[in-house]
Amino acid sequence: MKKKADNSVVVNRRAHYDYQLGDELSVGMCLTGPEVRKIRDHHVQLKGSFVTLRNGELWLNNLTLGAENTENIKLLATKRQIIGLEKARAAGFLLVPVRLTTQSRHIKLIIATGKGKKKYDKRETIKKRDIERGRY
Repeated sequence: MKKKADNSVVVNRRAHYDYQLGDELSVGMCLTGPEVRKIRDHHVQLKGSFVTLRNGELWLNNLTLGAENTENIKLLATKRQIIGLEKARAAGFLLVPVRLTTQSRHIKLIIATGKGKKKYDKRETIKKRDIERGRY
């Protein structure tokens, strides 16, 4: 029997609260065997992680794997995608990891360009969310 594909998702919930997110991009990750196992077993957190551009390469920093281990992982993207992200960085946008998905045997990271929200923007977000829930 074939195994059914498990499209498990790890979400960075703070990303939507702290940033105004724009375009999303799906990139691969350069992982070792134990790292893959921890991700598939959901022993991973995106909270506090961020994406940087170094020497024309994308890196995911402060990914929490397991109990206390933080890792820096190289991300796999095409030259054209990296050039587009460099232009976004030059325009003042940040690169924010949003979701981590496992699609069949591939593990993908969804990153988005975003701008940081001010405190009054965050209050506005909370107010909208409360109105949608019917608290007002």
